[in-house]
Amino acid sequence: MEIRVRYAPSPTGYMHVGNLRSALYNYLVAKSLGGKFILRIEDTDQKRKVDGAEKIIFDTLEQTGLVCDEGPGIGGNFGPYVQSERKEIYNKHALELIGKGDAYYCFCAKSEENKCDCKNLDPKLVENYISSDKNYVIRQKMPECGISSFDDVVFGHIEIENDQLEDQILIKSDGMPTYNFANVIDDHLMRISHVIRGCEYLSATPKYNLLYKSFGWEIPIYVHLPLIMGKNPDGSVTKLSKRAGAVSFVDLVNEGYLPEAIINYISFLGWNPGSTQEIFSLDELEKVFSIDNIRKSPAIFDYEKLAWVNEHHIKMKSDEEFADILRKYVDFETNLIKLAKILKPRVSKLSQIENMIDFFRQRPDVDKNLIMNKKNKLDEKIAKEILSNSIEVLEKVDRWENSVLFENLSSLSTQMNIKKNAIMWVIRVSASGKEVTPGGATEVLEILGKEESIIRLKNVLNKLV
Repeated sequence: MEIRVRYAPSPTGYMHVGNLRSALYNYLVAKSLGGKFILRIEDTDQKRKVDGAEKIIFDTLEQTGLVCDEGPGIGGNFGPYVQSERKEIYNKHALELIGKGDAYYCFCAKSEENKCDCKNLDPKLVENYISSDKNYVIRQKMPECGISSFDDVVFGHIEIENDQLEDQILIKSDGMPTYNFANVIDDHLMRISHVIRGCEYLSATPKYNLLYKSFGWEIPIYVHLPLIMGKNPDGSVTKLSKRAGAVSFVDLVNEGYLPEAIINYISFLGWNPGSTQEIFSLDELEKVFSIDNIRKSPAIFDYEKLAWVNEHHIKMKSDEEFADILRKYVDFETNLIKLAKILKPRVSKLSQIENMIDFFRQRPDVDKNLIMNKKNKLDEKIAKEILSNSIEVLEKVDRWENSVLFENLSSLSTQMNIKKNAIMWVIRVSASGKEVTPGGATEVLEILGKEESIIRLKNVLNKLV
């Protein structure tokens, strides 16, 4: 059997976490089994379509590395890959079902609760209604007794009483198909072998299977994914859903998470590799992913865990790669590689960078009280002495490098008989205006440069009595 899976989003806004996980799992199933990953845009609900949403889908797949084998703008043998361009295909199949007696025209008004009156209308009356332009939909005729059952890879054997299945709409009054109809037609015509989607579709699957049977088509393998739950501040959990404002991929990127870290973390929302390894590249996930390891219990979206994963992916980057990331944040003259070296071990989210480097950009107005440190037994007199002697030493330094600066200030500590930590504290706070900085005193001085460093130290010295 040829493995063909599809990711079929609706262009109704940003790509939320659950939607991205569906894309990822479809992609990983295809790649792990040597199959094809198809993109299909399901835009039959034109009222909910959002301008620019299709671009968001394409951009997200590109940023995350989920490369499609077929789809809009890519091509393939089973297009068009946008449902609004396949209207005639759906109408043709709906008419075929009417001819088989498995679907019918329904002329009931939306406000009417009883939709079954149209099931057995006289064919001539139906013809008269249609010729007089009376509004109608086409509904699937469900069996009134018996049981529909199917097997799902994750949730096992599912059975539903047929009398619980309502006669769902297949073609709406505007001539467009519903999702419930179009996805079955497209999955068959596009030769989809595995349907991988959220478990919210479990209850509707018997309806889909009845359509497959009506046409005499082979039913695909079903893989329904567990719910993703969100954690509330009080520790309780609720369903993470698009309509409830679930976090989107764009939100996460804007908050400072790397696309590769987001993918790594989302892969664990319902799946495990069967080992203790938690940090994976996409290439590694392709090799270890297995449908058999998808769990049916709900997954909890945990920001702390995501930040931990993100921190690991940041540390895995080379200094050169991280320096390229810094270009977005750095608008002042500096050595990006040196800045990358001190920031990379200390960043868990890229959104932290701006606050970490703001003192490099603008000379701070240092509060002299920040320098007074009880742990190092510093008072204003000692701080002034440290600054005065440090400036004298630093002005004589020819090679302005971290190791040289550290050696000179360490020697000053011995000469003054003052703890090295105390000297470094005074220098670092005076240069940055902050108690906490990325990097130690001499790392900060190296990036600031000799001229700027000495100006800053002298400015603080002048504030001291």
